[in-house]
Amino acid sequence: MKVTPRRPPALALALLALAGCSREGDAVLPTACREGAPAVREALEAAPSEVRIDGTPISACLGEKSDGGDLRDVGKAYLDTAASLSSAAAEDPNGPEATQLGYLMGAVRRSAPADQGVNYEMVRRLEQELLRVDTTTAAFRRGFEAGREGG
Repeated sequence: MKVTPRRPPALALALLALAGCSREGDAVLPTACREGAPAVREALEAAPSEVRIDGTPISACLGEKSDGGDLRDVGKAYLDTAASLSSAAAEDPNGPEATQLGYLMGAVRRSAPADQGVNYEMVRRLEQELLRVDTTTAAFRRGFEAGREGG
């Protein structure tokens, strides 16, 4: 006679509950936020007007409930975008790239809490891209204010 070990009912229920959980059913990050740097860059071409990626504002991609993987992917897209925009904005401080960079930074600031944490660290890293950019120009400030207001 073969004896099969019995699992406690609580363990079975826990396994069933975990099996029912999935990132797709529980996703807090909008799908548009996963489109990467090209989508962010393209959307920013509308700055200082309303910037959306498939209807989603940039600031919505940095929710406090986003997991580490989400933040990593969004952070990489934003950092890649900021790096390319900062090069152009450094060369032409009053050009459209300065406005776009300002908008991105304003939107990120809008979504990041003032205290320390993952979002705070990402903002700090993004701000390093501004070291060679004149952030006092009208173009940058116009973008920044628009991003803070509606980004």
